[in-house]
Amino acid sequence: MTMPSYRDRPGAPAPGTRLCALNEIREPGARGFLFGEGTARFDMFIVRQGDDVVGYVNECPHAFTPLETWADKFLTLAEDEIICSTHGALFRIEDGLCTSGPCTGKRLIPVPVAVKDGMVIISG
Repeated sequence: MTMPSYRDRPGAPAPGTRLCALNEIREPGARGFLFGEGTARFDMFIVRQGDDVVGYVNECPHAFTPLETWADKFLTLAEDEIICSTHGALFRIEDGLCTSGPCTGKRLIPVPVAVKDGMVIISG
């Protein structure tokens, strides 16, 4: 089974799109980003651990709802996992695999990001 691509989503940002400066994200921390509106709305987030960042589509693979209830609150209290505020599903930060909850074994859809000259960008 092929993993869905973020590029298949309406409003998905193009490679090279600048998201923010790395130092604008707490460490560890997460931040959400919206592109477009209506049916062309693309919702994503990035997680920072040290100088590393990962990005995902902001959608639970179980309920297809945004993961956070409050702005930029994507991580557990220990800040070591991503949490879905709808059903409490837990996801590994490094690869988006659900390890607990109603979607165990499924993954968040990755959005490739990189840090270039201190800026977080969509990388491909």
